[in-house]
Amino acid sequence: MLRLNQGQRVALTDLLAGQTLQVGLRANGAALDFACFGLDANGALLSDDYMVFFNQPNSPCLGVRMRPPQGEATGFMLDLARLPATLARLVVTASIDGPGAMGQLQDGDLRLLDGTAEVARYAFGGADFAAERALMLGEFYRRDGQWRFMAVGQGFNGGLDALVRHFGAAVAPIPVAVPVPIPVSLEKRIMQEAPQLVNLVKQAGVSLDKAGLAGHRAKVCLCLDISLSMHRLYKSGLVQRFAERILALGCQFDDDGAIDVFLFGKNVHQPAPMGLANCQNYVQHVIARHRLEGDTRYGAAMSAIRAHYFPDGSGQARLHPLRQALPVYVMFLTDGGTSDRSLAEKQLRWSSMEPIFWQFMGIGKGRKSKNKRLAAFADADFPLLESLDVLPGRLIDNANFFSVSAPDEHADGALYELLMTEYPAWLRLARRHGLLI
Repeated sequence: MLRLNQGQRVALTDLLAGQTLQVGLRANGAALDFACFGLDANGALLSDDYMVFFNQPNSPCLGVRMRPPQGEATGFMLDLARLPATLARLVVTASIDGPGAMGQLQDGDLRLLDGTAEVARYAFGGADFAAERALMLGEFYRRDGQWRFMAVGQGFNGGLDALVRHFGAAVAPIPVAVPVPIPVSLEKRIMQEAPQLVNLVKQAGVSLDKAGLAGHRAKVCLCLDISLSMHRLYKSGLVQRFAERILALGCQFDDDGAIDVFLFGKNVHQPAPMGLANCQNYVQHVIARHRLEGDTRYGAAMSAIRAHYFPDGSGQARLHPLRQALPVYVMFLTDGGTSDRSLAEKQLRWSSMEPIFWQFMGIGKGRKSKNKRLAAFADADFPLLESLDVLPGRLIDNANFFSVSAPDEHADGALYELLMTEYPAWLRLARRHGLLI
């Protein structure tokens, strides 16, 4: 692994096997917002769409996506082959979120990863800076037809606004993270019927506001794998607690205080919705009624969900985009592969013509966790879900995927931010293609 000093340059062909890599970002001692600017040969932003940050997590070409490496809170996934020829540089930046200065940093680093292997690292800290509120950390640039990387470490006295002006961008102000208000009647119901959700609902509101989704309305669906391999996760109560976190998200998206639930193994089941009145021990009750099964069929579950929300299509292909007022957000949880891969791929392609977004979460990372409690769950790999995330042949990108060692690996705020990584960008595409009114 190469350790880079400020100003040091390296050819990416010396580090990578291909043209894809991940950028991991970490900082202690100050809350930082990270962004990646795509610039032309003159050093100007290619377009406003090429400022990738939490409120705009994907570039139009999908060559830059705000997607953290496994086990990290933030970072970017780069596919250099997707970048347009007019894009000459990618600059990774950091800015202070709130009061303070970069001199308060304890330590931080920018890491380059080829797959899961770290190949280079640039470390930085408060001793390198003083009153600066923004930094250019690293730069990817083309030289003689090849991509290179330079550890920059240049500070700006202004914050993100100074970086935006420096690169010539024109983006809307970043929203302040404050709780999203919910109807008083629903708030009272939560207090009376499910007081354990009060803080979760507030945290979901903070994360949604940070993603620019204050007041956003959508239908929420939780789709749970009930294959036999999920036994320990259900028995431990981890799925129940995760379901409560999704219900809290549903309370922010919809004021009926309930989410739809689908179960899938060999067969697909639709129990009663999970709501405030029945959320306590909800998962235990539905699993008692629908025993774990000996197969896993993503495609069948996706077809049933589509048929439920869009009955005119019956889960089949569409010739024209379907337009509706409310989108559907599906939280799809599984711990393994599927026996109907072809159907799953068809369902994802077909559903790209509908206002439905699929958030896939795999439990297990293909490696053993150092945490003994999590180690029992961390033995899965998800090549299919990774391929669905970038599946070609869709009207628009309508899915995102990440994996965890266990459903409670991330704190509430970090989880909600992961759940919103690509959804805001999908909403913009859905409106642009006539899927949403």
